[in-house]
Amino acid sequence: MTKSLEITPIGVVVGGRVSPTDDRWTETSIIRLDPDFPLDVVRGLEEFSHLIVVWHFHQASPGDVALHARSPRNDPRWPATGTFAHRNHRRPNQLAQSFPRLLKVDGLDLHVADLDAIDGTPVYDIGPYFREMGPRGEIREPEWPGQMLSDYWGT
Repeated sequence: MTKSLEITPIGVVVGGRVSPTDDRWTETSIIRLDPDFPLDVVRGLEEFSHLIVVWHFHQASPGDVALHARSPRNDPRWPATGTFAHRNHRRPNQLAQSFPRLLKVDGLDLHVADLDAIDGTPVYDIGPYFREMGPRGEIREPEWPGQMLSDYWGT
C-alpha cells in the first residue's frame, strides 16, 4: 500500500437537490470554486460541453462502507456484486465522479446540469471531458445497470 493522501476541496456544490435519492436527477446546480483562486483557473473552460468532477459523499459515514458483495440497491432482481462494481457511497474513500454538462462559466461559478451531487457537496477536482481520453473500444456491461438506472436522469 502507498501512503495516504490529504486533499482539500477546491469548491462546493451550490443549489440543486438538497438530499440524496436514487433517481430523477433533473436539477441544475453551481460548482462554486474557492474564491481565493484567480479567475485564470477557468480560462478556456467555457469551450467544453462536459466536465469530470470528483466529489465526496459528505453525508455518508464511514459505517456505510460495505466491503462485500450485495445486490445493487438491495434489490434481489440483480446479482450480488462487489464494492467496486457499484458507484455509491459504500466505497472505502466515499469519492465519486460525475460528468455534468457545463452550461455557463460565471467568474468562479460553474453552472452545470446532470451533476448527481447534492447542495453542500465538497468538490475535490474538476477538469474538462476530452472525448479522446474517454473509453476506447467496445463498452461492455451487464444488463442490471441499464435496468437500475433507466430513470436516473428523469428522462
